[in-house]
Amino acid sequence: MSALLSIPFFGSELILVVSFFIAMALDFAFSDKKWVAYFTLAALALAWWFGPPAGASVRLFFGSFVWDPVTHFFKGLIYGTIGLTVIASLAYEQIPGRIRGEFYMLLVALALLLTVMGASVNLLMIFLAIESVSLTSYLLVGFQKFDQRASEAALKYVLFGAVSTALMLFGMSLLFGITGSIELSIIGAHIAKLDAASQTLALIGMLFVLAGIGFKISVVPFHFWAPDVYQGAPTPITAFLTIAPKALGFAVLARVFLTAFPFFMAQWATLFSFLAILTMTIGNVLAVSQHDIKRLLAYSSIAQAGYILVGLAAPSSLGLQAILVYVIAYLFTNLGAFFAVLAIERQLRTNDIGAYNGLAKRNPFLALSLTIFLLSLAGIPPLAGFIGKIFIFASAVKEHAFALAIAIALNSAVAAYYYFKVVKAMYLTPADSAERIENPMPTRIAICITLAGTIAIGIWPTVLIRFAEQALIVFPAF
Repeated sequence: MSALLSIPFFGSELILVVSFFIAMALDFAFSDKKWVAYFTLAALALAWWFGPPAGASVRLFFGSFVWDPVTHFFKGLIYGTIGLTVIASLAYEQIPGRIRGEFYMLLVALALLLTVMGASVNLLMIFLAIESVSLTSYLLVGFQKFDQRASEAALKYVLFGAVSTALMLFGMSLLFGITGSIELSIIGAHIAKLDAASQTLALIGMLFVLAGIGFKISVVPFHFWAPDVYQGAPTPITAFLTIAPKALGFAVLARVFLTAFPFFMAQWATLFSFLAILTMTIGNVLAVSQHDIKRLLAYSSIAQAGYILVGLAAPSSLGLQAILVYVIAYLFTNLGAFFAVLAIERQLRTNDIGAYNGLAKRNPFLALSLTIFLLSLAGIPPLAGFIGKIFIFASAVKEHAFALAIAIALNSAVAAYYYFKVVKAMYLTPADSAERIENPMPTRIAICITLAGTIAIGIWPTVLIRFAEQALIVFPAF
């Protein structure tokens, strides 16, 4: 479809572009930056309302992008994650007031860039979208520029990101040189017709592309940046980074490998199986020894990437459906856990697990909420995390990937140990202080929304399951 005809389908993205500049003007006009935050929430709602219908499936801008139910699915995830992040950040006081407007502006930009990332179907647009998301993420990680830990986290993020970008771009150049195209579908068709030597080069290019995307989703061995970055970044941004960029990274991974490399499916499925087991095992084992809760949740996030990767390691319609179900369940659960951490960090100025001693008496609501989120992450029924893990486990069993199924079961047991370590501190260890921990209204709202989602998906998952089924039925190539 030509650029002119594509514009009506790109209406919500145009709204976000205009909203970015309006947010910039509001930042200059108002000293109270909460108005920029409120406008950001309104802009996200407006962009969602004026988006194309969910069932549409069209290629836009001469085939560079595709609007389909999968794009719609991830677009909802992006807007939801950013909206909840904005709400929770209203209570986060460690960002200087004079630059808070810029903070919300960057989140509006990320809503646009992540949507483009999920809709891209050629190598050039995938590269530009991933790098734009990465550059904006670097800024947000180092937003507390006078905080040494945040500055260190941003620097590490940039350095690891630069290396992964170089690897991914080299792989893309190999694929273009061999096939003469940057369109994923054309690359897939050409690889099947190549001679053995050229197919070997294409396989090498595929591995380099995997390295670049693997950095974005923090899969082992491309995970080294994650613990330090998640620990040093502002807590609302840590919550955001563990969800939206990672989920869209998996969307890109699925599009690229299922569309461009179906010829190598046997090879990459085996590779993904190995990476999934390695990722979930290393993430969970290293989380056991952590004493900082943000670092613990960072390693937990790495392990979660391993679970999600099982959906591609055992490629099937159920595996792809499991990815969609898992990322939504993970959205509510992980965001909720970080929002509870934010509320506690706001008052205690520490993320040491020892500070959670006796939290059940100091703030029963926060203790109960965090317990539910941790139980969901551990896969305890009847919560959202249980539904996600059941689907992932079933996808492995259906494809007779019993090593993956055993790895999921064993790692879930390890994860339960360190999650219950936090629960034990909150309920069974006496507090050092009887001072009540306050929970301001913005974090209370954000926690209540994520809590409702975590419980609702666990008790009544039918709506989410049908939504995932419809996305994949309409666009089975995902």
